[in-house]
Amino acid sequence: MIQWHDLHHSQLTVQQLYALLQLRCEVFVVEQACPYQDVDGDDLVGENRHILGWRDGKLVAYARILKSGDEFEPVVIGRVIVSQAVRGEKLGVKLMEQTLASCEQHWPQKALYLGAQAHLQAFYAHFGFTPVTDVYDEDGIPHIGMAREARS
Repeated sequence: MIQWHDLHHSQLTVQQLYALLQLRCEVFVVEQACPYQDVDGDDLVGENRHILGWRDGKLVAYARILKSGDEFEPVVIGRVIVSQAVRGEKLGVKLMEQTLASCEQHWPQKALYLGAQAHLQAFYAHFGFTPVTDVYDEDGIPHIGMAREARS
């Protein structure tokens, strides 16, 4: 069973912050062999939120939600990740459901945006996201910009 936390960045404990940075590095930098600056200065600012999924005391699923101070900018979902140890258990679907529920609770009138790895386009389409860019290279991995209009 997964225990979900939806936390404003100011609510993160040191241990939670360490766990999420460790998981992001483990998958995005090491597993995907993609050296990039993951700690980008956006984790601990503004209204940004973190969705954490824990199993047996270990972080196994995570997403970051960035809320710009610009009222016309969409809310950006990123760093969507499921630990290799639990892939195949449909946790990505549950993680996105938790993430979208958080967006709906905190910013119900906002459009959403994400920069998806291109091979996951169909996965995000399942949640109402449609492509808004051509495929582009980000750190050596094909990505595509996808958006979902604000719910009225």
